[in-house]
Amino acid sequence: MDDGEVRIDKWLWAVRIFKTRTIAAEACKKGRILIGGQILKPSHTIRCGEVVQVRKPPITFSFRVKGLADKRMGAKLVPEYLENVTPPEQYEILEMNRISGFVDRAKGLGRPTKKDRRELEQFTDPEDLDFDSDFDLE
Repeated sequence: MDDGEVRIDKWLWAVRIFKTRTIAAEACKKGRILIGGQILKPSHTIRCGEVVQVRKPPITFSFRVKGLADKRMGAKLVPEYLENVTPPEQYEILEMNRISGFVDRAKGLGRPTKKDRRELEQFTDPEDLDFDSDFDLE
């Protein structure tokens, strides 16, 4: 454990909240890392005792800093450096999303599902289109 201060992006990476330091820095730049409601830059230094909020949609995790580290550690050592103080309501949101079966696929993006394809084929099938009765072409 280091004494003093450590950059927030290094700490988030070291305690395994983010897979890479680059991803941690991007989260800071996007305004997803907060302390006391204040958005942090990647170079912001943190101290022991502060509560860091990490927004990973759809929920916001909260971690109390117990120790400072700037080198990545094994998963077994992480509890010595942070305490998860995320409110239970946040986990309920996560559970509701899991139960609802909602998939993060926005309409119109990616390949259509098999059901979408069948509905599209049914809608555009030339045998089902009867132009003669709808229009008088003469």
